[in-house]
Parts: sequence; C-alpha cells; structure tokens
Amino acid sequence: MLDVVIVGAGPVGLFMGLLLLQRGHRVRILERRSDRSTRSRAIGIHPPALAELSRAGVAAQLVASGVHIRRGIAYSRGRRVAELPFSGDPAVPFILAVPQAVTEKVLETAVMEVDPQAIIRGTDVREVLDNFRSVRVLANSGSKLHQFTARLAIAADGAHSSIRQGLLPHLAPKSYPDSYIMGDFADDTGHGSDAVLYLEPEGIVESFPLPGGVRRWVVRLGEPDRGTTAAGLAELVGSRTGEVLDAASNSMVSAFEVSSRLAKRMIHGRVILLGDAAHEISPIGGQGMNLGWLDAAALAPIMDASLKGDDVGRRLREFEKLRRSAAVRASRQAGLNMALGRPLPPQFMTTRNKLFAAALELPAVAGLVERRFTMR
Repeated sequence: MLDVVIVGAGPVGLFMGLLLLQRGHRVRILERRSDRSTRSRAIGIHPPALAELSRAGVAAQLVASGVHIRRGIAYSRGRRVAELPFSGDPAVPFILAVPQAVTEKVLETAVMEVDPQAIIRGTDVREVLDNFRSVRVLANSGSKLHQFTARLAIAADGAHSSIRQGLLPHLAPKSYPDSYIMGDFADDTGHGSDAVLYLEPEGIVESFPLPGGVRRWVVRLGEPDRGTTAAGLAELVGSRTGEVLDAASNSMVSAFEVSSRLAKRMIHGRVILLGDAAHEISPIGGQGMNLGWLDAAALAPIMDASLKGDDVGRRLREFEKLRRSAAVRASRQAGLNMALGRPLPPQFMTTRNKLFAAALELPAVAGLVERRFTMR
C-alpha cells in the first residue's frame, strides 16, 4: 500500500509530492497529461512561497533562471502615476518571474531524484473511493484500468478538479465581469525588470518581464475574446499604451475569463483538496500557484505526523481554518486588482489615479499594499 496518492502533476502536486518524499513516504503522483506542458500561464513566485521552495532545496535554480521584479510602475495616458517597490522582505526584496514550464521542470527533476518511479503520466483518474481505512484511486491509462491503494489521497488537479466535483457537486463558481487576453512578446520597451501597469480609460494593460528578453502582456477586454491573434493583441496593446510589439516575436497567446470557487472544507475523510482544487481565485495578481504551495508547506508536516500514527485532528482543523482564511484574503486582493483595471471615463480615471498616487506616498499605505501584492 502507498502512503499517499496525489492527483495532478502541476506545480502544487509536484511540490506536495516532493515534501512527502523528502520525509520518507511512498508517494505516487498521477497525471493525465502524457508529457509536461510547455505552456506557461503562472509566472510569479512571491517571497513566502519562495522561502518554502528554498526549504525544499529547489529555489536556487529558479532564482538563478528567473527575473527579479523589484518594483511595479503605473502609467496612465503616457504619464507616470506611481511606483511601488517590492522590498518589504529584506531576504527576498523582489517577486520572481519564471515561466511555469521551467518551474514544473525543476520540481519534477527534484521529485525524480528522490524517487524515479513517483510520477506516473498518461493516467486519467476516474474515481477516488474512501474506504475509511484506506483510499482506492481508479484510473485509466489508455484502455487499461489501474487501481492504486493508499492511506491518503490529495486532489491537486486544478480549478476544474473532478475530485472536488465528486465531493462538492453543488459548489458553484462565482463569475466576474472581467475577461482578459495575454501573450508573450520580445521585450523592446526599455522597462527592464520592472512590472508595468497601464491604467487606461479603456481598461488596464499589465506587462511583466520574463527570462530571455521576453515580456508578458495582459489586456482586459470588454467581453470574452473571440479569437484574437498575436497581431491583434499587439495592435490592442499599442492602441492603449503606445507600446509597439513585434507580432512575429510572439510565443504564446491565451484568453481567459475569471471565476472563483472557495471550498469551505479542504479535508474530506482521507481525501484532501489542495491548491486550485480547494480555492480557485482570479489569476490577476498571480497568487493562485503560490497559495497552493503554501497549502502544501503547511500540510506536509501534519500528514507526516498522521502517517506516523499521531492524532492530528486538531491540527487539521486549524490548517483548514488558516488556509481558507488565506484563500479568502487572496481572493479579495484579486478582486481589488480587477476593480483597479476596469474601464473608467477619463475624468474619473484622472481623479482616481491622483488619489492612488497620493495614497502610495504614505509609508503605511505603501507598506500595506506591498504586503498584499507580495502575499506577506
């Protein structure tokens, strides 16, 4: 019998698996995809999550390969509005920008170094059965049905988690009136390692540096995207910000709409919901992946104690309470980020921007905003 089966080999599932393997437990990580994804949606690693990655021994390579974003700058209609340094944590005075594909590769390599058999790809989980003394996980691999028996199971299968759907079938998502399109282009802006927000009357445009002279652009749309091309996105960015993007240099275009889903319970007998499976939040602000890593870091020592025979009921209840509180806080912050980016008439935009800039001149306010943005 295995100690733990983890469903999902994304960043959260891999990190959870690594933490348990490092504690000497028998773990299998089941992943539906046959190959690791080369697409990078999540890119930001915040200081608290980076500290946990460091404790697990996987931060150094990420820090070396990523861009250190030390400040965010806001513009509006060609004028600089405000600046926010990310220097509140002296140990990590930056947000690290790393493509998700790189992060997953680093985590997967670390897992395989501990146990080369830990990750099983091409395995589509169909059902998780809690038998009170153990968990049976039924999965398809091609035409074959496989069964894994473990003492505990973790659902780290993302925002569209089939396991959560089975446990909480009536947990409906909350929708928002916000749609976005994002893309990666060669960076000729001169903004270097700064994150830049363009607070424009038609809606916000965000841009973030990535390794290799690339910059990610995220544009708020008035309605769900209908198939915008790289050239169309470059034109949209140019019309709002004046920045000229080379459409031929584009390496990714992806559109998304925003919803959130916060489960009141993460612990369901011997099955635990983790990361986006437990609390899906808006990706605006880049906190979802970090939230999942912090879930895993808090859960790993409790699971370790449980697998060694300790009574961890009280610790699990406290874990659930604290992690839900963190998810609610992150969801509210994402909501504020989206509100900041919604269209406003030019006269209201000007007034709002002046108030925003004046507030950031106050050290107490700037410190609070910095802590919210960096998840400290």
